[in-house]
Amino acid sequence: MAELAELWAQALPDIRNAVTGRGVWTALNACVPLSTEGDSLVLGLPNNESELAGHLRMPQIRKVIEAEFLKRSGQIVNLRVIEGTRPEDWERMKRRDLEASRMQGAAMDRAKAEMSARTNWDSVYETLSRNFAATQNKSLPQNRAKFYAESVKLVALNRKEQVNRDDLNERNFARCIERVAQYADIPSTVVAVEVLKLAGEI
Repeated sequence: MAELAELWAQALPDIRNAVTGRGVWTALNACVPLSTEGDSLVLGLPNNESELAGHLRMPQIRKVIEAEFLKRSGQIVNLRVIEGTRPEDWERMKRRDLEASRMQGAAMDRAKAEMSARTNWDSVYETLSRNFAATQNKSLPQNRAKFYAESVKLVALNRKEQVNRDDLNERNFARCIERVAQYADIPSTVVAVEVLKLAGEI
């Protein structure tokens, strides 16, 4: 920390000489070097002056700060400006980053699961259409019955494989049931009962 403070003190005059603007100078004078963790140079601003962060985050200002730090430390860094001037403020921000990353990962997992489920049900929906198109003599009840029996098995099998049972998944599942009901000329509730029985849900 002492070494970082010394490097910052050495770099600050040259940084000031390379930039203009009262707001930028005020921000430079107010900020405190907190860490060089990973590839980040972390500068903190007092809580009551956090609005100054925008000046330091401007691309041209960032470039000057990072270049002057590289010149003195030999370390390539990316500037990070946070609210707070104590080491514990940086620790708190890291915890926030970790939680945000965790939530983002969870959101991505959910999105992938939704996409997978939707893609899967879309595939089932299209398979039902192709199977019905390939059915010979569709007007004969025995042929529609065969189509119906195979379709119920297909939808039930895919239902069993679905882990995610959110609203989108349920709607896509219902869409396939409606497709079977339409083609087989059977009430959708009856189709749903047969599918859920085969899927082991009722």
